[in-house]
Amino acid sequence: MDVGMEVVTIQMLGWIGIFAPVALGVAGSCIGCARVGQAAAGAMLDCDSGYGKFIGLAAMPSTQAIFGIVIMFTLNREIEPEAAAGLFALGVLSGAALMVSAIYQGRALIAAVNASKNKPEIFGLVLAPAAIVEGFAVFAFVFTLVLSGSLPGAGG
Repeated sequence: MDVGMEVVTIQMLGWIGIFAPVALGVAGSCIGCARVGQAAAGAMLDCDSGYGKFIGLAAMPSTQAIFGIVIMFTLNREIEPEAAAGLFALGVLSGAALMVSAIYQGRALIAAVNASKNKPEIFGLVLAPAAIVEGFAVFAFVFTLVLSGSLPGAGG
């Protein structure tokens, strides 16, 4: 591989790292939101009233997409060879964490919809697992922001 091709490869990996949090976070949010929305639609068939709260739950996994956007803007910089590996690692790993978090938050919310449609008084309690899963997305988000400041070229 010649030097020019190595530079292009390094830059490509850096760009993947910059965009990965958005791409993976949005993919996970789409899956999570869609699955909860499907469960909410099904629950509405079984409930005579009070089903509006189920629709609101369908939006909860969307925060991982927002985290991904913020991380992308934080990582966005000129891709220097010294920073490319760090950009790639931070972007892909934080994006994967956001994606998995959104999907599993969706699963927790599906369970919440199914449990609370039969026993409405537990609605607030059954949201706790989904909130815990969201907390892991927040950890990935915060740690990525902190670590991004140590990459070369972080000053702008």
